[in-house]
Amino acid sequence: MKIENNILKHYLKNVYFITGTAYAGKSTTVKMLADRYDMVFCGENYHSNVSDVVATDDAQPDICFMKNLTDWKEFVTRTPEEYERWIYSVGKETAEFEVAELISISQNRKVIVDTNIPIDILKEISDYNHVVVMLSPQSMSVERFFDRSDPEKQFLLNVIESCEDSEAVMENFRQGLALINSKKHYDEYANSGFFTVVRQDTEKDTKEEVCEIIAKHFGLS
Repeated sequence: MKIENNILKHYLKNVYFITGTAYAGKSTTVKMLADRYDMVFCGENYHSNVSDVVATDDAQPDICFMKNLTDWKEFVTRTPEEYERWIYSVGKETAEFEVAELISISQNRKVIVDTNIPIDILKEISDYNHVVVMLSPQSMSVERFFDRSDPEKQFLLNVIESCEDSEAVMENFRQGLALINSKKHYDEYANSGFFTVVRQDTEKDTKEEVCEIIAKHFGLS
């Protein structure tokens, strides 16, 4: 069964999407907007409690890579090219889980979501004033990746540090991050036609300013 995009767009009319590159401030902004405007908060990987259970090897092989892991060292030691391929493939596989979940929770309340739904799909199922792209320079995305205290990042850091020749494993992992946040992918976001906010300075706290800019774009304030 295929559901036409105009139907999906109708049922997603209460959903506001934030996407973009790593270390651009997406998670912080989504949480601030949810709290400030009484929206349902959908943080990074919010769909995993369903997708991790329902995904099958034949239909969602890259989600199932995570389910079938026997050792997390396998995750952090993949080639940079395979890590890049996997990240963007998982985004496509989880998009259907995201859409189904968002339809189910957004009929009576506004929802704000830190999403991995690919840009081309967002263009089909949402509108300009319901999507924001947040970007950071590649150097920031890669070099500051582990500066955040969220459990997933710190878990991966601990796995890398537990590997033999951990410095080489870290360099390999950072090369994967560099491909994921490469100019090619950055330009796909930047040239998407969606409203875009670029993070340039990590020293100055601009989250209040950014939150207000995005709230105005979404028509929340």
